[in-house]
Amino acid sequence: MKTGKISENILKRSVLGRIKDHTTDKQPSGESVCFVQKGAGVGEDCAFLAWEDPISADEGVRASVLTAASTQTISLPMKRGTYFAVMAAANNLAASGAVPEAVTLALTFPEETEESLLREEMDYAEECCGELGIRIVGGHTEVSGAVRWPVITATVLGALAKSPLLTEKDAGDPAALDVVMSKWIGIEGTAIILQERQEELLKRFSPRFLSMARKQERYLSVAREAAIALKSNVYAMHDVRSGGIFGALWELSQKLGVGLSIDLKKIPVRQETIEVCELFGLNPYELLSGGSLLMAAEDGQGLVRALTEAGIPAELIGRTNKSSDRIVTNGEETRYLGPAGPDEIYKLRKDTVSI
Repeated sequence: MKTGKISENILKRSVLGRIKDHTTDKQPSGESVCFVQKGAGVGEDCAFLAWEDPISADEGVRASVLTAASTQTISLPMKRGTYFAVMAAANNLAASGAVPEAVTLALTFPEETEESLLREEMDYAEECCGELGIRIVGGHTEVSGAVRWPVITATVLGALAKSPLLTEKDAGDPAALDVVMSKWIGIEGTAIILQERQEELLKRFSPRFLSMARKQERYLSVAREAAIALKSNVYAMHDVRSGGIFGALWELSQKLGVGLSIDLKKIPVRQETIEVCELFGLNPYELLSGGSLLMAAEDGQGLVRALTEAGIPAELIGRTNKSSDRIVTNGEETRYLGPAGPDEIYKLRKDTVSI
């Protein structure tokens, strides 16, 4: 298998196809019963579980607690991996209509790792938690000769009474929606490149240019636009991350079971990202893009206005349709999207370049 996120075919064949429900006969008297309202699937980055409260049930009230959970792993030779892992998992919850509340961390470090690195990574995790208003509640930490650089996994949990994205739509055709995108592509990938390749970047760009590029990192959370989209009756949301905007568009179309027609010129990208990608030979449309959110809505222009009024850049980049094609047009040129391959960020791996 190739480095990075596994292909959709492998995911379906060797992961999703082997998941079974082992809970149907496990309902002891007096214990809460758990229902999976939304579970594992292509393009589904957040699971929702509902527990029926047995005490309220005994009193004739069918109350339930809805819990959201999402897991993200960072396995790149880089610092601040804990920050990016926690942020990515929290963004998955936000894109599913949930609010993150807590996180557990699993940290595996290579042999001979200094304790100072562990302290630094915990500080980075706390930095992200402080920005999101959540807390670390558990996890696991170990040293292993099986890894060459830190492998960091964050599982973020949240709870809510009811998610609008889980309810049946009274109106709206998934094949007749506007596709809106917040902020810009490549935010997360650009932040990582700026962090890990500073010396090379300083040889090419001015300190002022790099300072402007670093300001993108403040936009990594999608919580605000997700909350606004929910109030604007959004039909579906998907955070843009591994595989970049092209990968996210494919996953959104798979989730909705629709075709897409997207205008490449409408997809927002900052000049700093374009120039950094050109330096390292990367495609910004297939680059790690945490911090951007895809939203499918009946009134895309209204959603763009609501986001813009809140100070969040947004663009209407295309429409869903009844076809099975996922098309991106650039003037007279047409590209047909397929499942995402390895993210462009993996071209900067430690065993090929010094990062």
